[in-house]
Amino acid sequence: MYVIGLDLGTSALKGLVVDQSGKLVAEATEGYPLSTPQVGFSEQDPNDWLRAADQVLTDLIKQLPELKEQLVGISFSGQMHSLVLLDEANQPLRPAILWNDVRTTAQCQALTAEIGPMVLDHTKNVILEGFTLPKIRWVQENEPEIWQQVKQIQLPKDYLRFWLTGKFHMDYSDAAGTLLLNQDTQEWDQEILEAVNIDPTILPPLVASTAVVGTVKPELAECFGFTQAVQVIAGGADNACAAVGAGIVAPGVGMCSIGTSGVFLRYEDSAAKEYAGKLHLFAHAAEEVAYSMGVTLAAGSSLSWFKDTFAPEASFETLLGEIASVAPGSDGLLFTPYIVGERTPYSDSKIRGSFIGMDIHHRLSHFARSVLEGITFSLKDSQEIMAQATNEGLAKIVSVGGGAKNKEWLQMQANIFNTPITTLTTEQGPGMGAAMLAAVGCNWYPNVASCAADFVTYAGEYLPDPTVVAAYEEVYRRYRMVYPGTKPICDAY
Repeated sequence: MYVIGLDLGTSALKGLVVDQSGKLVAEATEGYPLSTPQVGFSEQDPNDWLRAADQVLTDLIKQLPELKEQLVGISFSGQMHSLVLLDEANQPLRPAILWNDVRTTAQCQALTAEIGPMVLDHTKNVILEGFTLPKIRWVQENEPEIWQQVKQIQLPKDYLRFWLTGKFHMDYSDAAGTLLLNQDTQEWDQEILEAVNIDPTILPPLVASTAVVGTVKPELAECFGFTQAVQVIAGGADNACAAVGAGIVAPGVGMCSIGTSGVFLRYEDSAAKEYAGKLHLFAHAAEEVAYSMGVTLAAGSSLSWFKDTFAPEASFETLLGEIASVAPGSDGLLFTPYIVGERTPYSDSKIRGSFIGMDIHHRLSHFARSVLEGITFSLKDSQEIMAQATNEGLAKIVSVGGGAKNKEWLQMQANIFNTPITTLTTEQGPGMGAAMLAAVGCNWYPNVASCAADFVTYAGEYLPDPTVVAAYEEVYRRYRMVYPGTKPICDAY
């Protein structure tokens, strides 16, 4: 028997087939375009997601024909926050406004002035451009003729799931990123909906990420050749699914994910923790728990920018090949990765990156190491907020993404975070988390934690070196001085 996890990302949809032992047996990917009709706009045609899903499922069945008889469940991971508006015929009224669309600054400011404290109190998050609520306000103000036709609000993976089942739902982990979910009651927040003029009937029913919400529609089942009912499981937000796939399903465990952006995430027993908006706090895809999360806007993209600008002909392996010869702290050279602004802990769109402390003896290897250190220090900012708010440390951190591909960087993370770092034997990201949710929904396991115990396996461990930890504590203290020192300069532009 098999399950499929479909991960609806920003640039492509990826499908993973997993058997009952947790082994990946097939995968397929199909891309789709991103539209930027104006500066700050980021949109996609939801129908492109459906075409991609059709192609991915077709490709997986070609690779593994026994799926026609032995596929028992499908679940999903999806890009968070992106707004999909449907009409009475359940067709998209406009392109989806994506999570990385930043047109809504004015709406964020107005909403913060109107209902900011209530939103923070009820949803545990502050109002930022990425979230769904300000996108809705933008449509209300700028496309009122569109808003009047809205009969259903969806998020990307939920629209894909509707295509498969004909039924509307939204799971708690994705709903938490809309700023419309009361995370104390785990219900749509009636006070917020009333304040922003949203009819609650256009919001879907809320379900757990492991809930079975239907089966593949007969006409699609016939098209794909399925000979038995294939259960469809709700799924979760991409960060929640990435956490599931990395085994972040128990207290004392965190995750450092370095992709284009960076995420520092930790398991929380509930969404009742109070971070006063300094971190994101969302319902987890695991049952009745939560996760807190800080974001570095330009993590891996800072390293890519550095390579493209100063060593375009070099591979990443060559660029980082000599960083071990540079002492921790890069001989006084500091880098702040604010090249597109910063999210945590500053939420500052104007701040920009900097190299501080350049000296005549610094060479490319010093700059390369300082970039890695600056990215990691920025993620440590999130770790510090968590530690101060909870008075709890982490027993281990699972490193995924680009930061898990270089041994020197992994050891650097262990020393800067002063926490053991481990990696995954095989890293499949949110798609694996989605497949695990399908496995639980199909009753292969009683809960997500027991599934993770079998499906998630760890590779090497990197332990903090007390001497280097002490050195990095001093470097980090100086790193923290750069933001307040450069902010007035950046604000002046």
